[in-house]
Amino acid sequence: MPGEEVLTGGGVNHVVRVNDTVRRPVGPWTPAVHALLRHLVAWGFTGAPKGHGLDARGREVLDFVPGETADYPLPGWVRTDEALVAVARLLREYHDATVAFPVPADAAWYFPPVEPAEVICHGDIAPYNCVFRDGLPVAFIDFDTAHPGPRVWDVAYAAYRFVPLNDPGHDGACPVEEQARRLRLFADAYGLGDDDRAALVETARARLAHLVRFMRERAAAGDAAFAGHVARGDDRFYETDMAHLATFDWVTSRTPRSDRPGADGGPPRTG
Repeated sequence: MPGEEVLTGGGVNHVVRVNDTVRRPVGPWTPAVHALLRHLVAWGFTGAPKGHGLDARGREVLDFVPGETADYPLPGWVRTDEALVAVARLLREYHDATVAFPVPADAAWYFPPVEPAEVICHGDIAPYNCVFRDGLPVAFIDFDTAHPGPRVWDVAYAAYRFVPLNDPGHDGACPVEEQARRLRLFADAYGLGDDDRAALVETARARLAHLVRFMRERAAAGDAAFAGHVARGDDRFYETDMAHLATFDWVTSRTPRSDRPGADGGPPRTG
């Protein structure tokens, strides 16, 4: 359409920019997401776009947040310790802002709630859903996958994406000892409690298992975007990373065995 700029990088939705706004497809979860975004504004949290209802074509209207997002292979400025710490702190600020969110009784969510519902998880905290300026994060975007859940459910997936916790056989993966150091740094910056720290890696594995199941279910249901992800091998990529997370001793920073499966290519994305 005239005056619309297609925003590249989206793997599922067709997203366009119109002046200082973004227009995106809606779903049953959109009313709950917009209620959440209004709450964040009232709370004073500035790290999310404001929602402005729907346009004449039935698309949701959101603020365009200027800056850079990152996709794979990740640029070096996303992988600095400073960026990692800042993402963890922004995520903590976001979670704290959602504690008081009055969840609508009729709320529908993209993903079902996960117990205990301590916060409203973003659901897909990743470099491609984070806006950076001067190498530091300023906002999270694409809240479609938001849903109630425990803090660690969101923290574990964010750590997987930003540490990142990839099998060393993947291109660009850092050594496991460095992954362990950066994982501790991320948990420290978030202020993660002892119980959640103990559950962090297993939660990351559970989150990836959830992602693989969802991806395959959507592909089997005829969703072209997710069918493309499966055909590309994204599900097998995640399974390799799940095996890596189970193999490495994250407490002692040792690898008990050396026959971890490997894979080529950069980490896939979900959004």
